[in-house]
Amino acid sequence: MPKGNGKTITQNKKASHDYFIEETYEAGIVLQGTEIKSIRNGRVNIKDAHARIDRKGEVQLVNLHIAEYEQGNRYNHDPTRSRKLLLHRKEIDKLIGLTQQQGYALVPLKIYIKNGYAKVLIGLGRGKKKYDKREDLKRKQMKRDVDRAIKDHMR
Repeated sequence: MPKGNGKTITQNKKASHDYFIEETYEAGIVLQGTEIKSIRNGRVNIKDAHARIDRKGEVQLVNLHIAEYEQGNRYNHDPTRSRKLLLHRKEIDKLIGLTQQQGYALVPLKIYIKNGYAKVLIGLGRGKKKYDKREDLKRKQMKRDVDRAIKDHMR
């Protein structure tokens, strides 16, 4: 099964606006208590999240907000704690080398459920400059105008 397939829970639409995504990696998330129930209910916010590699060589997902599960009281969790991501050692070693280069970041692109497990699609992104963002918006608007003109012409 290709990367990123499964029941999509949330997507980070701002990531493609702020970064050139060069590679993507599928990673499992280490969850506690009732976090999976909140994710399945769609009560997760990926907007401010980012991934980083700590001193132990583990990939951590930081600022991912998973809301507390309402029916769970005893095994609830801290909504913004950092969560470990499960990747192969070879992938982590490659990411360590790439993220040490100037301008690269690990950005979560989407969270989805695949075969009953919560997965996150992480992109290796290079930051866009302001003029790159303007160029993308211009290109997007021109494509929209062309599509609208073709649709009107076909009527």
